[in-house]
Amino acid sequence: MPPHPRTVPGLLADRAANDPDRPLFRCGDEAWSVGEAASLAAAHAGALAAAGIARGDRVALFSGNRPEFMRVFLGSAWLGAIAVPINVACRGPQLQYYLANSGARLLCVERALLAELAHVDPAAVALERVWVLDGAAPSPHEAPDASPGFSSAGAHWAARTVAMPAPASPVMPASLAPGDTVAILYTSGTTGPSKGVCCPHAQLIAWGEHTARLLGVTRDDVLCTTLPLFHVNALNGFFQALASGARQVVETRFSVSGFWPTMARHGATVGYLLGAMVPMLLARAAAADERGHRLRIALAPGVPPVLHERFRERTGVVLLEGYGSTETNFVIAARPGDGAEGTMGRLQPGFSARVADSNDAELPAGEAGELLLRADAPFAFATGYWGMPQQTVEAWRNLWFHTGDRVVRDAEGRFRFVDRLKDAIRRRGENISSHEVEQVLLSHPAVAAVAAFPVRSELAEDEVMVAIVPDAGARIDPVELIRFCETRLPHFAVPRYVDLLEDLPRTENGKVRKVVLRERGVGPATWDREAAGVVVARRR
Repeated sequence: MPPHPRTVPGLLADRAANDPDRPLFRCGDEAWSVGEAASLAAAHAGALAAAGIARGDRVALFSGNRPEFMRVFLGSAWLGAIAVPINVACRGPQLQYYLANSGARLLCVERALLAELAHVDPAAVALERVWVLDGAAPSPHEAPDASPGFSSAGAHWAARTVAMPAPASPVMPASLAPGDTVAILYTSGTTGPSKGVCCPHAQLIAWGEHTARLLGVTRDDVLCTTLPLFHVNALNGFFQALASGARQVVETRFSVSGFWPTMARHGATVGYLLGAMVPMLLARAAAADERGHRLRIALAPGVPPVLHERFRERTGVVLLEGYGSTETNFVIAARPGDGAEGTMGRLQPGFSARVADSNDAELPAGEAGELLLRADAPFAFATGYWGMPQQTVEAWRNLWFHTGDRVVRDAEGRFRFVDRLKDAIRRRGENISSHEVEQVLLSHPAVAAVAAFPVRSELAEDEVMVAIVPDAGARIDPVELIRFCETRLPHFAVPRYVDLLEDLPRTENGKVRKVVLRERGVGPATWDREAAGVVVARRR
């Protein structure tokens, strides 16, 4: 692609000028061609501008998969504003933190999630108004119930909530550069709160180009995802389609029983899965619908190697393994037939990688170290963390992005994942901040000290485990503790395992030695939420 369209509005305008009638996007009952997508972006940019949103302003999106999400996202990009997608599972302190950290002036929210604003202190955020994406704004008597800590928050937000305005007079696209930020995507913190990854326009376009190349996407393909648009994976799918001329179909959510019928209904040829989804699909009894589809390949990072061939034999679908992060791109991949099966894969063109020691010196093949990455093209990676200059410098020191993942590269250039250096947890495709889990538990009156850490599950992913030291004289009921977390954490971050200890293992400087806790893992005295039959509600 020539340099000029390496911004979202530039790419949209370029594609609309050359192939305006080509189908591009479908979600629910709404479908757009390339030309319609560009027109919608310009018109929704006009609506944002009429509401006082200007270039550089942040627009938060608290919504599941629906066409309005992409309307606002593209309108923000066209205007030069910055979209801030927020996971719909966020609750209370985490939602408030994202809004406060990003400085969002406008929140676009699904009506079903409006009640969560009752837990957001108006004095803590810069939010000025709220748009309801699906339907009319609530009447005054429907104001979200206020929690004791924010007695007037519900009424405050109800008075500032309106239905999302209709598309307005279109505006010209902002004069943008490839390195300008188009989105802030939050990824889990380790020793601190979650970090907002500043994704430039050119990074999202590069994601689409590289992933489409690795999947072999052509103009005839239908890309169908059940993953959420507030993560980079599904957003990536939109730019794969835009870059290659294919069409993206976005479904509401993943369902084991509905996955194959969904693929068949849309005529999907390319799919998207996460590590835990494949064992879940294979756990159901074999059925005819596993073959009654056109799916030929699926992007499926993190799937246990032993399941690749089993999945292909049962379904006819090849799984593409690879490595990427919100801060980087699709940099490493195991392409079918390239001899890298069973590993993360090999480094892809356009990127550089180094396996390094603690001083960033390169290690020889066969020796484990931290994976460091670079991109050849300008702005193919994120530019830093929003409002966190110290963390940005640390992560990008010596002009390499430090992934926090320990890997080994063999003599043939294949990379194998060893473990995480970062104190982060990944479950059901979600990055979980151990720090945020700990902060919620420390707010419980009976908890004196806590450490949250990952342990492996039967689905070859992380489960959340916590080691807790009760306050003097306090008695902790694990079930009550889970209910306490349920209203304050995303459902996927609520701990599964709980250990009650007299003290936590610490270094001479008082730092908790989580490596000791991880190595010990689940023991005979560990309380298991699933074994106890305690179900965490999946709130939307």
